[in-house]
Amino acid sequence: MSDIRQGVRTRTPSVEVTASLVDAALGLLEEAGLPALTVRAVATRASVAPMGVYSRFGNKDGLLEALFVHGFDTLQTAIETPSDASPVRRLTIGCLGYRQFAIDNPQLYHLMFEQMLLLELSPDSREAAKSSFTTLVDRVQDAMNSGDLTPGDSTEVAQQVWSAMHGAVSLEIAGVHFAQDRTANFAAMINALIRGLG
Repeated sequence: MSDIRQGVRTRTPSVEVTASLVDAALGLLEEAGLPALTVRAVATRASVAPMGVYSRFGNKDGLLEALFVHGFDTLQTAIETPSDASPVRRLTIGCLGYRQFAIDNPQLYHLMFEQMLLLELSPDSREAAKSSFTTLVDRVQDAMNSGDLTPGDSTEVAQQVWSAMHGAVSLEIAGVHFAQDRTANFAAMINALIRGLG
């Protein structure tokens, strides 16, 4: 991919091409699902030769792994909260952000938590995935320290919270949901869970 200006041939920086390929893959994924995510389709959408995908990601699995990491980076942003909020409020806001991320990116969410079980992930990718759970553990520990949650093993409690969130959003994405206001229903579930843990 190149531009020709006043007789001078210039190339698009590699980092821009990589970002363009990831964006193209994300677009195809959300529009048509995983079956539409072929190397040729991604390259065509990004206006890049198919070799550009191979040179940057190795193969389709490498591209999927890049989407996996991108997903967890985006999730980490989605669960960020104001530092001046109370610990229990930060925990609640983070949980609501988790759901919103999943609802906004259902196919990516599916890839992150189900499809990637079929691939051999690098240690760096696994660490990227773990970071959002580590954030949840820290939020739980802060809420315990403030007295809003009963003292205990913050990792164990964070797993309980995550299991509840993941189950709820997975059902919602699948269309198995009967509440009239899904956002309010999820918030009520989180509030009830936190009260129970308190």
